Amino acid sequence: MTIPLSGPFSGSLSRRDCLKAAVFSSLLSVPGTGALAAAQTGPRRLLLIELNGGNDGLNTVVPYADPLYAKLRPRLAIPRDAVLQLDEHMGLHPELAALMPMFQQRELAVVQGLGYAQSNRSHFRSIEIWDTATDADVIGQDGWLSRIDPQQQFGRRFAADAVVIGRNPKPASGDDMQPVVMTDTRSFVSESRGVQALEASSENPALRRILAVQRDIESAGHALTAQRPQPAGEFPQGAFGRDAREAARLLIGDPATPVVKIALTGFDTHAGQLGRQQALLRQLGDTLAALKTAFTAAGIWSDVLVLTYSEFGRRVQENGSGGTDHGKAAPHFVLGGRVRGGLLGEAPALAKLDDGDVTPTLDYRCLYNAVLGRWWAAGEAQIEPARYRALDLLRA
Repeated sequence: MTIPLSGPFSGSLSRRDCLKAAVFSSLLSVPGTGALAAAQTGPRRLLLIELNGGNDGLNTVVPYADPLYAKLRPRLAIPRDAVLQLDEHMGLHPELAALMPMFQQRELAVVQGLGYAQSNRSHFRSIEIWDTATDADVIGQDGWLSRIDPQQQFGRRFAADAVVIGRNPKPASGDDMQPVVMTDTRSFVSESRGVQALEASSENPALRRILAVQRDIESAGHALTAQRPQPAGEFPQGAFGRDAREAARLLIGDPATPVVKIALTGFDTHAGQLGRQQALLRQLGDTLAALKTAFTAAGIWSDVLVLTYSEFGRRVQENGSGGTDHGKAAPHFVLGGRVRGGLLGEAPALAKLDDGDVTPTLDYRCLYNAVLGRWWAAGEAQIEPARYRALDLLRA
């Protein structure tokens, strides 16, 4: 169950719902100010970044040495002399220049060919598959991160099991993980006042109960947003930069939560892709570099793992509108002070396409198992580890 911090209440409230809400409010017991401020040996943290809309992997991690790349994309191909070369075959989009120092320092892993069998090209269904770590023909209920119980895993309480800033809390939603969902601090505080006012005037016991739970969540929210350390450095202007800065505030110092998810939207580039993706990748690269600055200054760069994901890549051949349509496999980024950086997985084989798409060569659950089994040492939480062997992308 995910309880958002805002939104109208509708429908009946069952006893089971009340009990679940009561459990949720107890999990959000907030440590005192002194506990928040105290220096502690923190847990390993995760920052999950959704590239919403289906990022075009071929123009992000560019197979510049393959002549088929320019042939299939006569208008969209990134010029060879503009590509930031990672090796003699692959390179980054020029707007990702801020990532090159991390790649050179072996703190950025570029994981190629991520996807799953029987790929689904629906935004809604494919992101659901990634969020719940299921096969394409299985409907999952719980998010893949809910396979751990933060209090048991880390031996302590947090103000929240996980925090989702913006859209889509599904990856961190389940019986053992209850995310707090917010848009931004200012809106959250404003909306919480409305919740309290409605509670005071309501004569419906069930409604009063659920609003009381939301009031407890509002109290936890103050611990999430108030008296937190300020991240060092400058973050890019715009919503994504603001969300990333808020994520850094929650993760540095004595962390308010071990898991934060944010999203960068706009990657559904069916038309006019060159300029649209260029602007998005500039935001992504500059923001990831700002996060490294903030986490390094806070002394936790080796205790944070930053992971990108998206519902799918895009088709190899450009369309008639200067864009690309829904595809299958794509590369993703993993960053952090303990990351074993470099190019991982198989480069896209443009001569051997899967129905016009880059063929998935690495199941995305191998990446998730690296987080669960190696980053957090929660071996029992891994997703069919014999079938999806955890990627070796972390240093000891």
